[in-house]
Amino acid sequence: MIEFNHVNKVYDNGSVALEDVTVHVDKGEFVLICGASGAGKSTFIKLLSHEVVPDSGTVIVNDIDVTRLKKSKIPHLRRRIGVVFQDFRLLPNKTVFENIAFALEVIEEKRSVIRRRVEEVLELVGLAHKANDLPEDLSGGEQQRVAIARAIVNKPLVLIADEPTGNLDPNTSRDIMELFKAINNSGTTIVMVTHDMQMVQYLDKRVIALDAGRVVSDRLRGAEFNEA
Repeated sequence: MIEFNHVNKVYDNGSVALEDVTVHVDKGEFVLICGASGAGKSTFIKLLSHEVVPDSGTVIVNDIDVTRLKKSKIPHLRRRIGVVFQDFRLLPNKTVFENIAFALEVIEEKRSVIRRRVEEVLELVGLAHKANDLPEDLSGGEQQRVAIARAIVNKPLVLIADEPTGNLDPNTSRDIMELFKAINNSGTTIVMVTHDMQMVQYLDKRVIALDAGRVVSDRLRGAEFNEA
C-alpha cells in the first residue's frame, strides 16, 4: 500500500527533513507517526500526496510511484487520499452539508451521488442532525467530525490525519479517535501524525518514531515514546 524506500529530503535552507527512511505500510493498517517538532513528520505525509518530492529514494502509494508521477496524474492521486488537519479548515460560509459536498463537486460528481454520499458520511460521524448548520455553530469536536466526513466522502484508499486532536480536549479527542478506529475497521488505511502520547497509548497501534529525519523506532503496538 505505502512504501518509502531509502527516502532522503533536504530543503533549500539546508535542513534535513528525512534521511534514509525505509517504511512499509500494509493496506488497512493504522499507523502513528510520532516525533518532536522538526523530526520530519510533516514531510513524511507531504510526500504521500506529492506536495513535496524526495531528493532520492522512492515513495509508492497503492502501487503508484509517486516520485515519478506526471503533473497530469497528481489530481487523480490526491482524490484517493483524504486529509484531516488540526485546524479543521472548513469553509465558514457553507453549511455542514455543503462543506462535505464540496469535495465531490470539485471532481464534478453527479448531484444524486453527492447527496447520497454526504448523507452516508454524516450518519457515520453522527452529525446528520447538523447538516444545515454553519461551522461557527459547531463545537470543536463537531467541526473535526465534519472535516473527517469531508476527507472520507470520496472513499479514499488512504486517510492522512495531521495532529487531528491538537485543538481538542481529552474527552473529545477520545471520541474522535473512536471515529478513526471505525473508519480504519472499514478497510481504510490511516496514517496519523501526532505528538499526543495519551492518544498513542489509547489507540494501541503501530508507532513509527522519527528524530532528526530518521526512523528511530518502529513498534507494532502502543509504543512508549518520549518526545524529549
